[in-house]
Amino acid sequence: MAGEWNAYRLSIAVVMVVTGSINTLAAKWADRIKSKNSVGEVVVFDHPFLQVSRESLLGWVFPPSILYSSLIPLITCSSPFQACVMFLGEMCCLSAFLGFRWYQRRTRAPELDDLMSQEDSRRTFSPLVFLPPAMCDMTATSLMYLGLTMTYASSFQMLRGAVIIFTALLSVAFLGRVLQWKHWIGILCVFIGLCIVGLSDMLYGKSETHSTKEVITGDLLIIMAQVIAAVQMVYEEKYVYKYGVSPLLAVGLEGTFGFLVLATLLIPFYYIPVGPPIHSGPRGTLEDAPDGLIQIYNSPLLMTALTGTLVSIAFFNFAGISVTKEISATTRMVLDSIRTLIIWLFALAIGWQKFQWLQIVGFIVLVIGMAIYNNLFDPLFRRWGMVTEAQSDRSQLIASEVPPSRAEIE
Repeated sequence: MAGEWNAYRLSIAVVMVVTGSINTLAAKWADRIKSKNSVGEVVVFDHPFLQVSRESLLGWVFPPSILYSSLIPLITCSSPFQACVMFLGEMCCLSAFLGFRWYQRRTRAPELDDLMSQEDSRRTFSPLVFLPPAMCDMTATSLMYLGLTMTYASSFQMLRGAVIIFTALLSVAFLGRVLQWKHWIGILCVFIGLCIVGLSDMLYGKSETHSTKEVITGDLLIIMAQVIAAVQMVYEEKYVYKYGVSPLLAVGLEGTFGFLVLATLLIPFYYIPVGPPIHSGPRGTLEDAPDGLIQIYNSPLLMTALTGTLVSIAFFNFAGISVTKEISATTRMVLDSIRTLIIWLFALAIGWQKFQWLQIVGFIVLVIGMAIYNNLFDPLFRRWGMVTEAQSDRSQLIASEVPPSRAEIE
């Protein structure tokens, strides 16, 4: 960890843990709230694609890179409408970037240099370079929101750790990275931890709101999303980061592409019939955006839950980037593990899931694997003579260094 803890570092660490926990729990809460739909039925909010778009819009106001028992009966949700909101949030980064650049040029404020990344003018680039990662972002986030509606919030949070495995493998294959033995051990521990979490859902996954098959399907969708998120990270490192683009501009462009594509897809989604549990709205289609908007309008509690996820993801991403910059990426990983534990304990406390001792074991193994992979055990390994000072922290992957994926609900 770089430097000593002070009031500012402690505050951003607390903000990261609290807002990160609120984000996942609020998203799950929205998935479980009932509201009157377009035909007058009181049903659960079944629109994940809308939720993703909501967070993209937030990028215009609260840029992520500056820096994935209710009183009403609870059930579960799923659909593409929720996905649009996330990309709307990311689009806000464009307005924030333009605003900061205007202010910087007007005042010549040096404190904005890091935000604006003065290196962004060293090479010209086509904005279309951000189209592939935007498509990966859109697909991964939609899959994760869909998976979250079928499984537990704690399982969702734990299974997201699979991104380390896929990022490592793809980085070796396409970026020519050479991983040390400790990284392979960390990857193995993460894999074992994921298997344990999946096994616990397979054995004890049935609940009042989800069948065992739904829980397993949700877990698999989340893992599939991590594969796509890993592709996005590797692509961005290979083709995007070399241009030295400001993070605000990068996220804003990706959010714009993602929103435009997904908003266009909502039109055919409105006419594509699908069966349960994928279908959305009374028409039984892949997505029924008008129905989702009507449900939001008819339920102040649902509006509160969605607003909570929208605001919390902004502060979470801001705090996460600040922790990486002010302290270290490994500290950020530790704080994210604390967030996972808080989500799991909260879900237990309010009855969203039952206690499963296998999840505790899986969580511990996951944290150990992430800690080994992110070099937290290096002092111990050096004391034992297993690694040298030069080897330490040499081949840490982009997964722990880049800003949080826009698929993160977050």
